[in-house]
Amino acid sequence: MCWDITDALDDVKHEISSANPMLKNSSKVYHDFQIYECNDHFFFREASVAVDPSRRRYDIANPVHVISRDGVYVLALKINTNTSEYSVGVHIEMKSDYGYLSAADWPLLPFYGFMCIYYVILGVIWLVLSFMQWRDLLRVQFWIGAVILLGMLEKATFYAEHQSINNTGIRMQGAMLFAEWVSCAKRTLARMLVVIVSLGFGIVKPRLGATLHRVVGIGLLYFVLAASEGYLRITKAKNDPSKDILVASVPLAVLDSAICWWIFSALVNTTRTLRLRRNETKLNLYRHFTNTLVFAVVASVFFMLYCIKVHHFVRCLTVWKDIWLEEAYWHILFSCLLLVIMILWRPTNNNQRYAFVPLLDQGDDAEEEEQLVNDAFGVKVRVHQPKNPAPQKNSVEDDIKWLEENVKNDPTLPILDSDEELVNTRFEVSKMQ
Repeated sequence: MCWDITDALDDVKHEISSANPMLKNSSKVYHDFQIYECNDHFFFREASVAVDPSRRRYDIANPVHVISRDGVYVLALKINTNTSEYSVGVHIEMKSDYGYLSAADWPLLPFYGFMCIYYVILGVIWLVLSFMQWRDLLRVQFWIGAVILLGMLEKATFYAEHQSINNTGIRMQGAMLFAEWVSCAKRTLARMLVVIVSLGFGIVKPRLGATLHRVVGIGLLYFVLAASEGYLRITKAKNDPSKDILVASVPLAVLDSAICWWIFSALVNTTRTLRLRRNETKLNLYRHFTNTLVFAVVASVFFMLYCIKVHHFVRCLTVWKDIWLEEAYWHILFSCLLLVIMILWRPTNNNQRYAFVPLLDQGDDAEEEEQLVNDAFGVKVRVHQPKNPAPQKNSVEDDIKWLEENVKNDPTLPILDSDEELVNTRFEVSKMQ
C-alpha cells in the first residue's frame, strides 16, 4: 500500500484508540512500525516514554528517536493517566542536521540566498550603467531600477524568514506577512512595468495620458488581491477545508489573464505603429521583447500542467522533494525575464535612439502617417493638378528684396554660437535624417 496522508491518519487513530499501557520503567519502547512502499515513508504505530524528572527541561536535547532518512512522517501522541484531572505540557521538536526546516522546505533557504546575491549583482550593474549615462536616461529605465530594488528586498526578506525558522523552529506570522506583502508589491510593479513597456511609453508615446490611470488602477487591484491571497495562505492551515483561499485565488488568476491579454494587445499596436513609421531599430527591440514574453507564457503553461499532473493528481506523492520548485520556478522565470528587459533597455551611449522623438510639424506628421498607411495597404494616392495653374504673385526679385530688408547678414553671428548650440543643432539634424 502506498503512503497516503488520509490512510495514515486513520491508522493512527485506530492504533491510539486500541493501545494498551506500556512499561513505565523504560525510557522508550517501540512496538513496531509499518513501512509503506512509497520510497522512504513510514510511521511508528505506538510508543511509550517513561516520566523522568531529569529530562523535563526544554533546553536539553533529549531525542526519543533518531530517524536515519528524510521523509514524510506522522506523529501521534496519546497520554494515559490514572487520575481524571491532569495537566500536561508537551514540547515536541523535529530537528535535522541542517536545522528545523523540513526536508521539503529546506532547499528554499539556499535558493533565496542565491537569488538575493543575484539581485544585488543586477542592482550594482544597473546602478553603474545608469550613473555612466545619467544625462540620457529614459523613464522606463527608472522603472526597471525600481523593480530590481524591490526584487532585492523581496529575496532578502524571504531569506531572513527561512533562516529564522531554520534556527529557531518558530514561524513568526508577522515576518511572514511582511515578506509576502513585499513580494506582492514587487509582482505588482513588475506587471505595471511590462504593461507600460508594451504600450510604448517613452519609445512610441511621450506620455500615457488617460491610460496611466488604468495602469495604476489595475496595479492597485492586483496588489489588493495578491495581498489578500497571501494573507489567507499564511494564516490558514494547509489542510483547512474552507474555501477562502480558493475565493481569493480565482479572481487573482482571472486578473493575471486579463493583464496578459492587455500586454499582447498593446504589443500588437506598438509594433504596428513602428512598422508604419519604418523605425527598424525600435521594431527589432520590440520583436525581441515579444518573443521573450511568448516564451515566458509557454514555459508557465507547461510548468503548471506538469505540477498538476505530478504533484496534485496523484495518490502516491513520490517526488515530494521537488515540491519546493513550485515556489522557486516563478522566481527563476521572472528573474530571466527581468534580465532580458535589462539587456534590451540597458543605458548606452546611443540611449536616445530608443527615446520618443516628436516631429517638428504636426501637420506634416499626419500627412506622412496617412501616406504610410496607404502604402502599407496598397492604396495608391493620385494627386490631380489643375490644368491652368495660377500665376505666382511674387517674383524672384520681390523675394530677394524682402530678404535684404528683413534679414540682416551679420558675419559675427556664427561666431557667437556656443559649442553646445552647435552640438544640439547637429543632433536635431541627425534625428531628422
